[in-house]
Amino acid sequence: MPKDDLQQHLDKGMYGTPLINPEEQHKYMGTFLERCYLTMTVAEMKNAQHHQHLLTELTKHPDAFVLLNGSISSELQGTYVKLLNDQATKFTIVNNFVENAPDAFGLIVAAKEAVDEPVIDIDQKYPQLAKTQSEVPKPKKNFWQRLFH
Repeated sequence: MPKDDLQQHLDKGMYGTPLINPEEQHKYMGTFLERCYLTMTVAEMKNAQHHQHLLTELTKHPDAFVLLNGSISSELQGTYVKLLNDQATKFTIVNNFVENAPDAFGLIVAAKEAVDEPVIDIDQKYPQLAKTQSEVPKPKKNFWQRLFH
């Protein structure tokens, strides 16, 4: 065995197999962008309307599996685990390279091979249904209504 091959073999044993495009794999919880059907950030996971959107995507893609962020709250994680178990969907809770920031990915619906979906963000895929009532401005009360109510 030449010295370079021996060193590669030792490095692989000590550090594991080198990753292809590690930044992308860390961002997408161990998978690649081209394998994703749908992504939800931690903040988007708290929106109850997205449960139905997730079920729609799982129905469209029965071969898909789900990656769940392991650092999200156990209550939120439990909600999605129950939802996925009810649908008999394969899922994995990922604890490596994940964080609980609102803009970090909390859930990814992915495939084992490349699918190249043009839009994977849930708010962009289902825009008209993503609006909440908190975005609708409330009518202002006049002085007398504020005073007596």
